[in-house]
Amino acid sequence: MSTTTVGTAAGDLAIAYEVVGEGGRPWIITPGGRVSKDYPGIREMAQAIADAGDQVVIWDRPNTGASDVVFERTPESLLQADALAGLLRTLDLGPAVLAGGSGGSRVSMLAAGRHPDVASGLAVWWISGGVLGLIGLGWHYCSESIRAAFYGGMEAVVSLPDWREVLERNPANRDRMLALDPAEFIGVLEEWMLAYWPGGDELVPGLTPEQQAALGVPTIVFRSGDVDLNHPRETSEQVAAGLPRARLVDPPWGEREWRDRQEARNRGEGSLFDRWHLLVPQLLEWADEVVPR
Repeated sequence: MSTTTVGTAAGDLAIAYEVVGEGGRPWIITPGGRVSKDYPGIREMAQAIADAGDQVVIWDRPNTGASDVVFERTPESLLQADALAGLLRTLDLGPAVLAGGSGGSRVSMLAAGRHPDVASGLAVWWISGGVLGLIGLGWHYCSESIRAAFYGGMEAVVSLPDWREVLERNPANRDRMLALDPAEFIGVLEEWMLAYWPGGDELVPGLTPEQQAALGVPTIVFRSGDVDLNHPRETSEQVAAGLPRARLVDPPWGEREWRDRQEARNRGEGSLFDRWHLLVPQLLEWADEVVPR
C-alpha cells in the first residue's frame, strides 16, 4: 500500500492506494459503503483486469480505510469524487476507466461529470436510486453518527463501529475527529443526508442534468435486478438512457444477486462484492472496443 497527498477543495488529504498491474490502459475501481480497497472482491476484480494487460488503481476514499477523514459541508460523494480525480492526476494515470458499484458507481459518475479530463470511460453497476434507496443512504451513512454526537459528543462518535477501520488504519484520524465541534459535525452530516433526498431533478445525487447530458465518455451500465430495492432496475435503465454514449447490458448474474450477497454476508459466508470479478470479461470486451489502450 502507498499513500499520497491529494489537493482538494477541502484541503490536502492523504489517500491510500495501490496500483495492480504494470502498463496498459489505466482503470480505477471504487467500491461502495464505508469499506476499503481491501474489502473482499475488490483486489480480485483488479487482478483479473491486470491479468489482461491493464493497470488498475484500488484506493481508500476519504473516510474509508487508511485515508484521511474529512467533514466539510460539501456532500460526501462529491468530496470523494474530487479526491478520485485528484488521485489520478497525482499519479499521472488519467484519463482512466472509472469503474464502480453501488456507492462507487455514484462516485465514479460524479468524478466523470465534474472532472471529464480524468475519464476515458465509465463502467457502473448497482446504481442507488428510488425513494427508499436514496432515503436509506442518508440513514445508513449519517444517522448513527448524528445520534452519537448529539448524546455523547465526538467521544461517542469515534466509538462507533462505522469508524473503527479508519481509526485503526490511520490513527491520526482519531485526533481529527475528536477535535471537531459536535454541533458543527451534526450540521455537516445533516447536509450530507439532505444531498440524498429524492424528488429533485438529479437522478444520481450530485450529478446535475447538465453534467449528465455533457458526460460524453463511453459508458457501460449493468442493469440492476428487478428485486433490488437499493439499486432499482429502473434507475439503471434511466441512467443509461440519459447518458449520451451509454450501453446498457445485463450482468453475468441473476436478478437476486444483491440480495443473495447480503444474505451470504449476514451468514458469514462471503462479502457483498466477492463476485465482482465476474463482470471483467464484459468490461474488457467493451473497453477493447471503445477505450484505446
